[in-house]
Amino acid sequence: MDFILGEDQQLMAEAAREFAEKKLMPIAEKMDEDEQVPQEIYDELAELGYFGMLLPEEYDGLELDTLSYTCAMEELARGSAGVMVGISVHNSLCSQAVYQFGSDKLKKKYLEGMASGELFGSYCLSEPGAGTDAGSLKATADEVDDGYVLNGTKSWITSAGHAGVFIVFALTDKAAGDKGISCFIVERDTPGLNLGAKEKKMGIKPSDTREVSFVDCKIPKENLIGTKGEGFKIALILLDNGRIGIAAQALGIAQAAFEEAYKYAHEREQFGQPIANFQAIQFKLSDMAIKIEASRLLVHKAAFLKDKSRASKECSMAKLSASETANWVANQAVQIHGGYGYVKEYPVERYFRDARVTEIYEGTSEAQRMVIYRNLDRKNL
Repeated sequence: MDFILGEDQQLMAEAAREFAEKKLMPIAEKMDEDEQVPQEIYDELAELGYFGMLLPEEYDGLELDTLSYTCAMEELARGSAGVMVGISVHNSLCSQAVYQFGSDKLKKKYLEGMASGELFGSYCLSEPGAGTDAGSLKATADEVDDGYVLNGTKSWITSAGHAGVFIVFALTDKAAGDKGISCFIVERDTPGLNLGAKEKKMGIKPSDTREVSFVDCKIPKENLIGTKGEGFKIALILLDNGRIGIAAQALGIAQAAFEEAYKYAHEREQFGQPIANFQAIQFKLSDMAIKIEASRLLVHKAAFLKDKSRASKECSMAKLSASETANWVANQAVQIHGGYGYVKEYPVERYFRDARVTEIYEGTSEAQRMVIYRNLDRKNL
């Protein structure tokens, strides 16, 4: 068992770290205040290949293994979790939906554009009444002679304002429950596709999050991804990818919060000495470092296994551990900063807000525990 990252993983991490430190960190606070990502940031990421990280070279992708991708995502999140989440959703959910399950025609039509960043992807699964219970969707896709007609509303859609294509899950058989869900790709300019206003969020503010609605939105039959009724299965498989991405995001937030707390503890003086000299602060910093490293090992293990076979349990363990670690570490970072941690002058305030959603999207912490329990096997514990 080798705990040292390979050369490819190290190179991806270093490249992403350099981009984060030079391009993201200097404007992270402004992006949070403006609640948007400058288009030039996405353009630069596209030019560097970050929109096609998991796609093969035949579609102009970087063809990275999942661990290399994970290392890069952690570093981007360390710079700005609001920028990173759109890149993660695009790579792990949207492009993989087409690559893993789409027809050859769909792959040829969309994947090069998705790899280049020309087509930003959004993933439309959740609805106002269907979050954790993804099998209770109400959106419909009625089959007609020459296509499907979509009706319904999707909620909390990441990058909706930037998206060129939407991966949409809808009922093609209302009586079949989750076995009646199918998956489609819908282009942004399709009549009947409507975007809501940007959501006002607690954290991850730069990310463009909106409601997306479909009103008699007609798409061609060839836009079906996979087969009819296979959508729920596709969603669950893709969510394993997504959970690794969010786990990496949580790690990046936690690492950034820890670094700020460590630096502040050595600069801030009380009672005539740096507060880092006090055992109470040393214990906090030690516990923060331990939790981050333990979560990172789980995330890297899940990424490694994901390329070998289905690894739902490991992906959920990684996401659960990393997201809870991010929230705990960010909380401790604010505490170490004292009153300064509660004001926007210091970035730990932003990390605290950004961390919260990592326990909610791509499956709540409670949902992760359900997945883990269902996959427990005494022979493999």
